[in-house]
Amino acid sequence: MPNVTIYTTPTCVYCKMTKAFFKENNVEYTEKNVAGDPEAAKEMVEKSGQMAVPVIDIDGEMFVGFDKDWLKSKLGIK
Repeated sequence: MPNVTIYTTPTCVYCKMTKAFFKENNVEYTEKNVAGDPEAAKEMVEKSGQMAVPVIDIDGEMFVGFDKDWLKSKLGIK
């Protein structure tokens, strides 16, 4: 399974949708709440150049937002 990190905020609807997708598909991930962790926020911006969430890092490849097809493709889910 790839190494997955998701940068989130507590009020982000798309973050919740992404985490639900991960749970439904048994994807293990690390969550970093950028609202409560300034270091995680800095890391997210440095890696992605984005301030919007969710930012999803799958083995170093960054994606912003929730896109089931992209996630399925990158995670090998049918």
